[in-house]
Formats: sequence, C-alpha cells, structure tokens
Amino acid sequence: MKKHLGKIFIFIILFVEVTLYGSSYKWSANINKSEAVINEAVHLQYICEFDDNGELYMIDFNPMGEYEKYRITLLKEDETLVDGKRTSFYEFVAYPKVAGVIDFDFDVKMKKTTQESINYTTKSRDDDRGDEDFILKITQQKRLTLNVKSIDTNLVGDFKIDVKKDKEHLNAFEPYHLSVTIKGKGNLSDIKALQFKIDGVKVFTQEPTLQTTITQNGEEGEWNQKFAFVGEKDFKIPQKNISFYSLEEKKIKNIGIKEISLKLKTIYKKEELLDKEEESFQFSFDFLYYIFSFVAGFLVAKIKFKKNSKNLAKDNFLEKIENAKSLEKLNLILIMQDPVKYKEIIMKIERKEVTSLNNVKKYLKT
Repeated sequence: MKKHLGKIFIFIILFVEVTLYGSSYKWSANINKSEAVINEAVHLQYICEFDDNGELYMIDFNPMGEYEKYRITLLKEDETLVDGKRTSFYEFVAYPKVAGVIDFDFDVKMKKTTQESINYTTKSRDDDRGDEDFILKITQQKRLTLNVKSIDTNLVGDFKIDVKKDKEHLNAFEPYHLSVTIKGKGNLSDIKALQFKIDGVKVFTQEPTLQTTITQNGEEGEWNQKFAFVGEKDFKIPQKNISFYSLEEKKIKNIGIKEISLKLKTIYKKEELLDKEEESFQFSFDFLYYIFSFVAGFLVAKIKFKKNSKNLAKDNFLEKIENAKSLEKLNLILIMQDPVKYKEIIMKIERKEVTSLNNVKKYLKT
C-alpha cells in the first residue's frame, strides 16, 4: 500500500511541476485548394494553440521567400488570448512556379525560456550573465500537397482593362496621350510593360505603376502605364493583346488595346508654327524639352531657308525676341533657333525658374 502511495505522490508532484512551469501546444496547417495552375495564388494557414498563455514560448516561423518551385509572401500574422489560452496565427500566399506535385513542409523553431533564466530575472543581477537561456525545439509542420498544371500564359486571375484615349485629330508634333489601366485580382505584378515601335513616331512612356493589396486570391488592385506619341504625319497605334487564365471561367481570355488611327494636320512652315496661337493642353511627362528638340530637328531637316547674311539672321532673331509677348512664346523661339545653344535658358523657363520676360530678353540681347 505504501508503495502505491509513493508512486501516486511522485506523479502528483510531476503533474504540478509541469502545470506550473510548462506549456503544451499543438500545430495545425491547412491549404485552400489541392489543385492549381502555375502562378495561381494559394492560401496557406498555420495555427499554434497553447493550453495556457504560452508566455514562456517564442515562435520563429518565417517561410517567406523565393524557392525553386514556388515563392511565398506573408498575408497576415496574428495572436489572440482567449480564456487565458494563447493562439498564434500565420497566413501566407504561395505562387507555384512549375507544374507537378509541390509539397509545402516547413520547419518551425519553438524557443522556450528555461526555469534557470526565470529564477535569474527575479533575483539580483550583480553576477555577470549573458542573454537569457532558451530550450530550442525544431518542429516540422504538417506537409501540405498541391498538384500544379501548366498553362500557356504567365498571368492568372481575373482582370479588366480601361483605356483612356486623347483626341484623335491633332496638329503635327502635338503629343497624343494614352493611359492603360488593368484592374482585378491575380498576379498583377507580373504584367510586363507594354512596348510600341512606330516608324516616324517618337514614343515616350513611363514605367508602369502598381497599387495593390495582398489577399487570399493574390494581389488585388490596379496596374497602370502612360504613353505620349509624337509624329509629323498620320500614323496608327497598333493593337496590343494581353492574355490571362481566368480562374472564374477556367480558360484563357484576352484583353487589350484596339488599333488607333490618328489624323495629323501638317504644319508646313517654321514661321507658321511660330506665329500660330498655342493650344492649351496638359502634358504630364517630363519630356517637354526633348519633344521640342525633336520638333526642331524635323523642321531643320525639312525646311529650306532663304540665304541671308549672318547679320540679317541675327537681326531677325533679335526682332523675334523683342516681339515675343510671353515666356512661352519666347521659349518656342529659342527652341526653333538653337535648342542646344539655348538649352540652359529653355530648361529654366520650362521649370519656371525664371518669371520675368524682360529680364530674359535683356539676357539674350547681351
């Protein structure tokens, strides 16, 4: 009898010690689909549940990054304490890169503060000690399996396109603006910049911009790219198609830009361009100087000038400067005269670093 009582007593002591100084926990893992196509967003969820507040434990779980068969981004990391029990949540979005069977089997590090370290923190710290001591346990997460199929496009999701066009009747060398916006859910960051190459047309473009948030279905938001086309005569902007695999319809679809035909009114003479009333338009690019240099190059190449003496040409130039009624008009005269020679003052006018028309005239005359 005494022997049995002794065993029971030892068991009670061990049970109390574990209850006071230890925690137990369990991990669970889930994947939101068993099949996917390349680049389709896959939601991974991992949950660690403690039987108490789990204050002795630190969790080191960071599977984000680029792998041979997939890449992973963090969606959400959270922690709750309900009825004195701690629960830690980890959610990720994975994008498979290759076809075939992919296993997600990550390790997690569970760091538990030792009792010796706890005792030390409650006593005097006169003795020289290093950092707190931990017991490290590496646990393998539940293996999650995904079957991946290949498709004939790298874009996956559901997208719509919005094309904003400028007026289609322009003067020669007047920029035609085009804005392309793609909205939806999927791997928006994988959309490549659009490229246009048109004979006799100068194409200016900005790098695409991306505004998205991460969801279980991948990126959600919009992709945008802006263009300006500058030509001397009528031209066409060719059709562009973008294909993607629709998750809703389970098939490849196309969105794109239809061909755009532009009619340009030709400006025959340099003098007519200088005397023409300037039309107001808003141009958001930082290429204005280069566009006018482009214009000047065309005009110099195309127009035959009368043979005048150097003094006569100089007098004519000074007369035009004197007759300019605004900085914009004066700037255009300088561009047409010699955009390289007067580059510094042209750029200052464009940047609005100078505001006095008279001061600029005096500077040019001297």
